Amino acid sequence: MGQAMIEAAAPGCGRQSARQDGRSSARERGSVTAEFATALPAILLCLALCVCAVQAVAQQARLLDHAASAARLIGRGDAAPSPPAGATRAVGADGGLVCVTVSAPSRPAGLGALGVTVSARSCVLDDVGQG
Repeated sequence: MGQAMIEAAAPGCGRQSARQDGRSSARERGSVTAEFATALPAILLCLALCVCAVQAVAQQARLLDHAASAARLIGRGDAAPSPPAGATRAVGADGGLVCVTVSAPSRPAGLGALGVTVSARSCVLDDVGQG
């Protein structure tokens, strides 16, 4: 009587299911492949965006380095080197400071295809204007 109640309460508990003994039904065949095929494009898109973000950060560091050295040179009254290829430089004065802003579109293979612009700004004391 006790075994019959257990079977009635939880049918199939005493038997092995198809997954437990290693066999799969015809309906489940290929489901892992389909799940992988739908997840793979999302994973690749995330990976591509991460690589593009790293490229944009590296480009921003190069632009910041150029802006800092150009601001230093212009603040001393020296000629600054030309900006990196594809970049534009703007020089302005801000109350006793010389500020240099360098901006460029992100690399074409990266976020530049989406219209992202990377820029950097650096300001130094204007030695020429005070001297």
